[in-house]
Amino acid sequence: MSLNGTYDDDNIFAKILRGDMPCVKLYEDEHTLAFLDVFPQSKGHTLVIPKNVQARNLLDIDESALAPLMHTVQRLTRAVNTALMPDGIVVTQFNGAPAGQTVFHLHVHIIPRYEGETLGAHAGGGMADMDELNALAAKIKAAL
Repeated sequence: MSLNGTYDDDNIFAKILRGDMPCVKLYEDEHTLAFLDVFPQSKGHTLVIPKNVQARNLLDIDESALAPLMHTVQRLTRAVNTALMPDGIVVTQFNGAPAGQTVFHLHVHIIPRYEGETLGAHAGGGMADMDELNALAAKIKAAL
C-alpha cells in the first residue's frame, strides 16, 4: 500500500481494538493500547497504537492524538528497559509499504536489542510462544 490511502477498518490492529482479535496487552488507557508483537524481532518487542483514530500512518494523525501516543511510547520504553535490561532499544515507526509498513494503522515499535543477538526480520519471523509472551508481559507490566 502506498503512503496515502483510505483507512481499512478490517486491519489487524482495528480488530484488536474492537476485541475481535486477542493480544497480549501490556497497557491501555483512553487514548492508547500497548501489546507484545506476536511476530517479534526481539524478546520484548512491543507495539503501541492509538485508539479512537483512523490514522494509517504518522501523516494521518492529529497532533492532539499524537501527544498521548508518544507519552505511552516513552512510558512503555522505560518499562521494557527496567523489566528486560536490554543493551539498547530501537523505537521506530514506518509510513507506507515501501518504508516497511505492513499494518496500515499507525503504530510504534519498541524493540529491545541484546548484544550478540541477531534482530529478527520485520514481519517475517515466526510466531512467538504464547507462554513466553505472557511471562514477558508480566515482567513489563510490573515495571510500569
